[in-house]
Amino acid sequence: MAFEPPRRLVRALGETAPDGDDWLEKLPEAVHRAVALRELTVERVQLPGGRSSVVLLVRRADDAPAVLKLAPPRARPVSERAALAHWGGRGAVLPLEPDAADDALLLERLHPEVSVRSLPEAKALLEAAGTLRRLWVEPPEDQVFETVDGRTGRQATAMRAGADAYPELRPLVEAALTAREELLAAPPERRLLHGTFRQSKVLRGERLPWLAVGPDPVVGECAFDLARLVRDRVEDLIAAPSGASTTRRRVKRLAESLEVDQERLRGWTLFRAVESGVRARRVGRPQDAELLLEFAGWL
Repeated sequence: MAFEPPRRLVRALGETAPDGDDWLEKLPEAVHRAVALRELTVERVQLPGGRSSVVLLVRRADDAPAVLKLAPPRARPVSERAALAHWGGRGAVLPLEPDAADDALLLERLHPEVSVRSLPEAKALLEAAGTLRRLWVEPPEDQVFETVDGRTGRQATAMRAGADAYPELRPLVEAALTAREELLAAPPERRLLHGTFRQSKVLRGERLPWLAVGPDPVVGECAFDLARLVRDRVEDLIAAPSGASTTRRRVKRLAESLEVDQERLRGWTLFRAVESGVRARRVGRPQDAELLLEFAGWL
């Protein structure tokens, strides 16, 4: 099978890959090896695909449909496999291999062309929130997952550097860092979280109407996980005259529906929006940065 990485993946990894990273160069070989190891037949590469992994629609030896996913080590595929195994299909895509000799993930086939994002906004938020609730479980005792404290600590370091490089961002960055410190002082619970949850990460399934995919799992409080969902369709929020008030209502509605403290959700939403905005500025996506930082200013 001739294989060429999707352009979207090449572009995204080009923005973030550390010097000397050769994962993309070795990806065609890794795909062939993973396919041969599992005796799979490749139907096609999923396009446009994600920004941190390649997904192939495949058939197993018994002709059953499946998905093969490959991601670079910095995307933590081993951690993703462990989280999916712990959830066991409850609210998330089901892993089809309990163990594997490589970092590739063989997963049940969903409908990649149909995500919750295709629904009207109010319905999409309702279905996405219901899916997310099922994922919030106690982490395994021998948990191998990063913590919210650890992940956001690294992000905070990068945000401070961003504030030094772009002084106009300093007030928002300081507000976000202060919110983080206060939130970490007394977290209300410790759950296994999806880590990068949003509407496009919830796909149509067969076992259940909607199932989450693509976690970057982390252990911490539920408000951290919900925060990314608050800013879904941020471009629509920014374009609407009532965007600021709609955002505040969304925080309130999501907090109430999932029994999360509203102020903690607001705080994590602020931190995550500013972190994403500073990162977008740093890697040369000024339009994305402008949207995210304007959104953060409403909080």
